[in-house]
Amino acid sequence: MAEYTRKQVIEEAQELAKKLSKIEEIDRFRQLEIKINENKKVQAHIAKIKALQKQAVNLQHYDKHGALEQVEAELDRYQKELDEIPIVQEFKDSQVVVNDILQRVTKTIADEVTNEIVGESDEDVHACEANRN
Repeated sequence: MAEYTRKQVIEEAQELAKKLSKIEEIDRFRQLEIKINENKKVQAHIAKIKALQKQAVNLQHYDKHGALEQVEAELDRYQKELDEIPIVQEFKDSQVVVNDILQRVTKTIADEVTNEIVGESDEDVHACEANRN
């Protein structure tokens, strides 16, 4: 009944991953990621946000609510500034597109596997009914 081994299916999945990595939208995502990593302004904002997040966790741990509110406000300001940088918005838009592609592929595979299972189950039920008669 089994036509493929688990190893063969994994190899096919790896081949599909290689094909996906070569489509235009994913290539664009990679290019934007490189630009983000090389952009000093973006990296400075990310570093500041990470530091503020650590500070917020510590303040929350020690129940310093007043100071926590100030840090959270500063964190929101830096996040807003980061989001307003054009390359960041472009990167986020690209990320949405790539995630959509991956979700569609995942859903297609899951749906097809389910359809195959249901189809085989229906055939088994019909075969059992035919054997009873």
